[in-house]
Amino acid sequence: MPRRGEFEPVAESEEPEGPVAVEPTRIGRRVAVAAYREGTAERVLDPGAYACSTLVAQLADEWVDYTALTRPQIGTVVGYQIAVKSLAAWADKHAEAPQDLSLDGDGLAMVKLILDWTRKLPSGYKAGSQRPSEIASQVRSLMQLRAERLGTSVAEPVLALLGGPPWMRVGTGNELDEFSRKEKKALIRAAWADVREMDVRLERGRKLLAGAAGHPAVHGWQDPANLLWALAEGAMSGREIWKLLPSPVLWSKALSDLAAMRGPVLAVNARHQLIISLANLLYPRRRELHAFRVLLTAATGASPEEITKLTEDDAEFTTGGVKLRMTKLRARRVRTRMFRDAQDVSFPNHGTLNVAEIVTRMLAVTERARQDYDADPAPLFLQVAVSPAGEVSLSKFHHTGPEGSIRKWVGQHGLKISEPINIRRMRKSVKVEKAIAYRGVVSDIADDHTVQTYRGHYAHGTTLHVISGATVNRAQERWLERALSGPVVLDEKSSDELKTPPALQALGLTSKQAEEIRTGELDMGVTSCRDPYASPYNKAGELCAVAPLRCLECRNAFILPSNLPQLLLFADHLNTLRKRLAPPHFHTLWGQSEANLKAVLGERTPAETDKARRQIETQGLRLQLPLSAYTEFDR
Repeated sequence: MPRRGEFEPVAESEEPEGPVAVEPTRIGRRVAVAAYREGTAERVLDPGAYACSTLVAQLADEWVDYTALTRPQIGTVVGYQIAVKSLAAWADKHAEAPQDLSLDGDGLAMVKLILDWTRKLPSGYKAGSQRPSEIASQVRSLMQLRAERLGTSVAEPVLALLGGPPWMRVGTGNELDEFSRKEKKALIRAAWADVREMDVRLERGRKLLAGAAGHPAVHGWQDPANLLWALAEGAMSGREIWKLLPSPVLWSKALSDLAAMRGPVLAVNARHQLIISLANLLYPRRRELHAFRVLLTAATGASPEEITKLTEDDAEFTTGGVKLRMTKLRARRVRTRMFRDAQDVSFPNHGTLNVAEIVTRMLAVTERARQDYDADPAPLFLQVAVSPAGEVSLSKFHHTGPEGSIRKWVGQHGLKISEPINIRRMRKSVKVEKAIAYRGVVSDIADDHTVQTYRGHYAHGTTLHVISGATVNRAQERWLERALSGPVVLDEKSSDELKTPPALQALGLTSKQAEEIRTGELDMGVTSCRDPYASPYNKAGELCAVAPLRCLECRNAFILPSNLPQLLLFADHLNTLRKRLAPPHFHTLWGQSEANLKAVLGERTPAETDKARRQIETQGLRLQLPLSAYTEFDR
């Protein structure tokens, strides 16, 4: 049975198995070696290599204890190592007496060193890089750990510096843009291809186990099923199988074919390839974990960090969907989100982005890995590794290093993806799709962020175009609706029917409003108005300030047969304005009113128009306009 990777002391005669932290050997105030091992990789901090050995020893102590307590990914371990080395190299070069530097010594000298180091640190990186602030933060964290440890002392000036603001501002670079729709589809197709390939391989493993006779020492070493049974049941470790296997030249065809499952086999690596093939018949490969990572990020829109931290207890299946409890350490937040089947997006012939289906399949294929990892609750993302000596171990998935990067996964599938190849761009793709679906309303799009965070990290590129375009469209629609929903035109018959309930209901009028319109109490000069205090051009409750100039563009206006003389006078007024104004200017100010007026007058018969003209002449009617209507002609 594979061993779970743990931090344990390792004897010199043994090969390291899994991540192992070696306690530093203290000699006075110095540390001989502080080491962190994972597989065959060893990370060493040797204070004796620096003039400021006491300071490095103190930080190395905290580095080892930190890795032992938190069991971080190897990339984090290396990051802290690099941070300590950076400070140590600076101290050796610039400190007046580096051998005297320590956290519990001359605090003022230590503070001066840190301030000078952090001030010069960004010069070694490209503009906007976040790495300098990360290095400074890691050194600060190790110092804070020492300050909080019982039995240690830290100088007062250093404590004051640790209690102050961050030593360095976080760099700001260019935000990532989303994958194109074509790229996203290609990534999802590749991910489903990996999942289907894994299903076939694991099913082959289940069939082999079902046909196994038993322990290979009793039932034979030439049958792959017996070897797989021994590994799966914990009867033998991978290293024991490795040692007891016959020479590769004596292998059966079945053994040789199994070893060649991942490629050509040479005598020098045949045993290693065979153990890898056996492990792959029991557990998903890291490549396939990348596939699930891509699928879940695309389906949920959650950050990759939240996806890879999921455990078996974080998934709760309900009717029609699944609830996922997601942990985001950077935001210090744990939230539960519901994903329903109806919200899923399908990709024909390539699978779906059904969150419940993806989680169900992942729980099924990682069941043995979670059982053998012996943790409660066990992580969903567990990767298998085979050491050069044949030992099989399980550890939490990590994406650092060339072998674990999404870039390598993309290259293995031969996909042509634009740079940079970063899975966070998949999250950005989901954000863009949400921006389009919600028509650019930031308060709705930023459902898992504050609005300020969303604006800083997501409202750029395509998302910015969508938001700005939706804002412009909404403004245009509001004004077009106001302009194009012109007045209601009533003829003689319709005017007489204003008293009937069906007519009032159809026009949205009260009986009081209808009576006031019929009697002329709501006459605004050119048209009547349903409510002069509910103008779309003013705040609610204020008397309309644009009547009668904009009445022909207002949805509150009612035109009765009695309004025809004033309409003809207004038409004459517009003809005068057309002669005085440049065509573009006239069209901008009066184009819609003129179009609506022509439509109204076009419905009147010549007899009605002639009668209205005679009424104007006999009664001496004049168009009553506010003085503001004439100011544009003042010189």
